[in-house]
Amino acid sequence: MDVGALIFDVFGTVVDWRGGIIREGQALADSRDGLSGVDWPAFADAWRGRYQPSLQRVRGGEQPWTNLDGLHRASLDELLAEFGVAAAVDEADREHLVGAWHRLDPWPDSVAGLERLKRRYIIAPLSNGNVALLVNMAKRAGLPWDLVLSAELVRHYKPDPETYLSAPGLLGLRPDQVMLVAAHLDDLAAARSVGLRTGYVRRPDEWGPGGSAPEPGPDDQLDVVVNSLPELADHLGS
Repeated sequence: MDVGALIFDVFGTVVDWRGGIIREGQALADSRDGLSGVDWPAFADAWRGRYQPSLQRVRGGEQPWTNLDGLHRASLDELLAEFGVAAAVDEADREHLVGAWHRLDPWPDSVAGLERLKRRYIIAPLSNGNVALLVNMAKRAGLPWDLVLSAELVRHYKPDPETYLSAPGLLGLRPDQVMLVAAHLDDLAAARSVGLRTGYVRRPDEWGPGGSAPEPGPDDQLDVVVNSLPELADHLGS
């Protein structure tokens, strides 16, 4: 494969969003009255469950362009009310919780794998996360990106074709010289439909310990299937 750049889905592929949100929620509960009864794993799952519907409202024109921090904040306000703890979480705490998405931990193999891949390829996120979120996350987690690519730059959320095609366009490459690396088969299918290469990384713990990763079949037409980013580096000779 004549690949010059690897672009990465971030939430679930490079970082553990669920574990990070649970950690931050529990830490807040330890320091505030009225939050001790919150089931933070369920809260994290519910917050992530609002992710695609909120993106679709923007993609479908129901809502004007709003970056992911703004969408996360709207979902958070709804969830706090649904969990019956809205009165216990003030404005500063809400902003802090939205910022938890900026402070997620990488999977144990992510940094080492990215550092190896960076030796041979341009590496960047291609995420629905906004630029500030991705930059803050990279600084905290030590993610060694060459640059940060975000849906915010083109104001289209994945799986809109404009988002995927922004990467080869900005990097001066053909679509088939760019590989999307992701733990989500639907993301990879959308990238493949506009000519990008595809690499699938199994992340069975994305939705909690002891989970299972979807097993791709021949119809997924993936270029690479691996269990970790270092294994991807092995496969790509980096």
